[in-house]
Amino acid sequence: MSNPESALPIDAARRTALTQGQTPFASVLSCADSRVPPEVIFHASLGDLFVVRAAGNVTDRVILASIEYGTEHLHTPLIVVMGHEFCGAVKASMETPAGTSLGTNLDLLLKAIRPSVTRVASTPEAGRLRAAILTNVEETVNDLLDESTILRELSHEGKVTLVGAYYEMTTGRVYFSEPAPPAGAEH
Repeated sequence: MSNPESALPIDAARRTALTQGQTPFASVLSCADSRVPPEVIFHASLGDLFVVRAAGNVTDRVILASIEYGTEHLHTPLIVVMGHEFCGAVKASMETPAGTSLGTNLDLLLKAIRPSVTRVASTPEAGRLRAAILTNVEETVNDLLDESTILRELSHEGKVTLVGAYYEMTTGRVYFSEPAPPAGAEH
């Protein structure tokens, strides 16, 4: 592993080499929050990660298609769904009463996150946001497998592993969940 304080090779030679194609080692679905760029967090260089970002790291058909592309065409063997400390999208879902509209598109985002918030409603308030973020990551991993035949088949064949992650902004640490069992495996 490289030293996170060392400069990444993003020079002309690296860029020229990447014109021949890309072989990222992982696809990362993370929040669009400007404080959590996966390439910086994982100290990854150009071509190392296939990154897809959406507020609250939620999925829709375009997100699914992007991750399918990374996995099926670029052969990334790992999919990481990364939530993060202080996620504003999850917090908004917690704080916005059901039935209150923030506009059509934001309502869709909050609706996608709300099941995770509901699952942790009995968690003590001090840990509820973290619990909701972790649950949202778990739900997103499950959504990827449930809503994508391609990802489900590649998982079943052992060609891709899905894992959740939580970036702790205050420490800079990333915590990973256990890999999701291969699709079709007995739980």
